[in-house]
Amino acid sequence: MKPVLVLNGPNLNLLGVRRPDVYGTTGLGELEELCRGWGAVLGLAVVCHQSNHEGGLVDRLHAARTTCAGVVFNPGAYSHYAWVLHDAVEAIALPVVEVHISEPKARPETWRHMSVIEPACLASITGKGIDGYRLALETLAAHLGRKP
Repeated sequence: MKPVLVLNGPNLNLLGVRRPDVYGTTGLGELEELCRGWGAVLGLAVVCHQSNHEGGLVDRLHAARTTCAGVVFNPGAYSHYAWVLHDAVEAIALPVVEVHISEPKARPETWRHMSVIEPACLASITGKGIDGYRLALETLAAHLGRKP
């Protein structure tokens, strides 16, 4: 089976440093290792990528179309207005699970309350901290017919 892509958007390279009160203290490298381990338990190979650039995320989604079985995608703040990422998710015709470490709808900034990417996704998992990535991988594994 093709691997699953865990794709992280802007500022997620600063996990563990940026706003630990909101995003926790786990760094991106640690998160990627956790995802590979969770994937292995589920029978999924996991590849990881992070970009702070909208076009870089689009390019990686396009590449996943032929190389991956599905995507776990944390688009960061792009989720609130980047229709180009919505269109890219639709265009690749893969199961995509959106994930956010915090609960955007509970944040004080009202602009965070809507995701333009969510309607193009199989599911959206928010507010579960780093564990949301495990839940997203489990959702993909179930959709792909994989069982631990």
